[in-house]
Amino acid sequence: MELLVDRVNTPPAVQSIGDLLPLEDILVDLDVSGKSELIDEIGRHMERTHALPHQSVALGLKHREQIGSTGLGQGVAIPHCRVKDLGQIHVAYVRPKSPIPFDSPDGKPVSDVLVLLVPKQAAEEHLIILAEATRLLSDRRFREKLRLCGSPGDVKRLFKAGVDSTV
Repeated sequence: MELLVDRVNTPPAVQSIGDLLPLEDILVDLDVSGKSELIDEIGRHMERTHALPHQSVALGLKHREQIGSTGLGQGVAIPHCRVKDLGQIHVAYVRPKSPIPFDSPDGKPVSDVLVLLVPKQAAEEHLIILAEATRLLSDRRFREKLRLCGSPGDVKRLFKAGVDSTV
């Protein structure tokens, strides 16, 4: 009986970033010049691709940036927010054509952006995905491999393989 109770109380497994990142949400060489333009472009992309309201996405990400920059340093940012009425987690990867200023702690411009949009009620999943994103993008070898990826397919394969990838 104890095992049954444990199974009932165990939260469902959260998918990995590689599983949550669709090819159509991997934008390589996006032509933007700054953080605000990037966030607006992400909102437009999510509206076009997933019928998510541009304003909800862009305003949510901008509000989160006002609280504090999601730039981690080392050329990486993980803009993230909860979005009202969102049915599932959405993950996108963006590589601007040229690195952009992002108010990162090290002052370096950002060249790798992983966007996390999470349903309002998914607090635990949000933290798990954010932790995975931070773990991956904090790894120097992973970042180096990511910057060598030339196509959305390469990016997706690397996120699926993770830090110890030989991709």
